[in-house]
Amino acid sequence: MRHNPDTVLSDDDVVKGVIRRNPWATMISHGDDGLVASHYPFLLDETAEDIVLLSHVGRPDEELHQLGTREVLVVFEGPNGYVSPSWYGTSPAVPTWNFVAVHCHGTPELMETDTNLDVLERLVDYFEAPLPEPFRLRRDAENSDYADRLVSGTVGFSLRVERYEAKDKMSQDKPPEVVQRVIEALRQEGPHHNPALAERMAAHQRLRPLSEDT
Repeated sequence: MRHNPDTVLSDDDVVKGVIRRNPWATMISHGDDGLVASHYPFLLDETAEDIVLLSHVGRPDEELHQLGTREVLVVFEGPNGYVSPSWYGTSPAVPTWNFVAVHCHGTPELMETDTNLDVLERLVDYFEAPLPEPFRLRRDAENSDYADRLVSGTVGFSLRVERYEAKDKMSQDKPPEVVQRVIEALRQEGPHHNPALAERMAAHQRLRPLSEDT
């Protein structure tokens, strides 16, 4: 990503928060036949002090990415969307795109079958937890047997993030009153209705130093 000090995220805890809220990611590697991209959910290993990602892939993807033999790039995206200059109320102005993105680099470490099944259960539990009646992978003997058969077709892995680049571009270069107009526009019904992006921008506004408003 283009380097811009005003939008860089360098706090591990903030980056972890982006990953937690946006677990669906794109994994990219350079294989023998060129670039390969796959899409999977990722969890953080909450027991690790560093940023460690957990996930699993289907057997064909393991071979395509040649997992464990080379570095991969995992891209997480948070709220993003178009920002019209017509919302600024100032001139001159140009369109832009606000976004949150985290690029994680590292080499996957493949798991044994038992550990792989544990990660599958953790993935299911994570996404089921908010539901009134959460589904459990081992809810009964029949489903437990099914899960045991299913795991043989997948490969779990952990990825210790060796480095990352992250940006949180939320109109930091605009005066507070302009940012507020953009937030209000994003909350309106219409072709660019984007409440998630509006809330992210509003959170930035709440944390904005008072010195910028005076």
